[in-house]
Amino acid sequence: MRRTDPQPLASRLAAAQRELDAFPKKTKVKDRAEKHRQAARKVARLHAKIRRQRLDHAHKAANFLVRGADVIAHEDLALASMVRRPKPRPAVDGTFESNGAAAKAGLNRSILDAGWGVFLDILAHKAECAGRELIRVNPRDTSRTCPECGQVAKENRDREGFECIACGYGDHADRVAALNIAARAGLAL
Repeated sequence: MRRTDPQPLASRLAAAQRELDAFPKKTKVKDRAEKHRQAARKVARLHAKIRRQRLDHAHKAANFLVRGADVIAHEDLALASMVRRPKPRPAVDGTFESNGAAAKAGLNRSILDAGWGVFLDILAHKAECAGRELIRVNPRDTSRTCPECGQVAKENRDREGFECIACGYGDHADRVAALNIAARAGLAL
C-alpha cells in the first residue's frame, strides 16, 4: 500500500532543514549528538527522494517523446553559461550599481531545479536506443524571428506574446519559438 503524505515534500524538506539548522555548527562530527545525526539523515533521505522523483519524471517524459516522434528537435542551450552569476557593475564613485543578482539567483535556482541538462541527457540516450533522430538547434533568436516572413527584431517579442512588426503575424511567443525550431531542424535534416 502506498503512503500518501498530507504535507508536500517541499515543505517537509524545509521543516527538516530548519530542524537540522537548529543544531550548533562548530561541533566536530564525533561530538555531534544522536538527534543531530538523525536530523541530518532525515534531510539526506528527503533529498534522495526528491532526486529519484525528478529522475523518474525525466525518464517518463523522455519515453513519451521518443515513443511519439521519429525526429525530436530542441534548442542547444548553453546551460552552464545560463546559470552563471552576473558580473558586478562598478559605479563611478567606487561603489557598485545593482546588477540584478538577486533576481538572477532565483532564475538560476529554478533552471537548476528543473534539471534541463539531466533531462536532455536522458532524452538523447533514449532516442539513440530507440533509433530516433535528435536534432540540436541553435537557440539564437528563435522567439524573435517571424515564422511567416523571417524578419528578426527585438520588438517582435513583448510581454503579451509575439507580433511581427513587418507583416503583423501574431501568436504565442513559445509557439513561435517552436515553429522556428521545427523549421531549423528541417533545414538540419
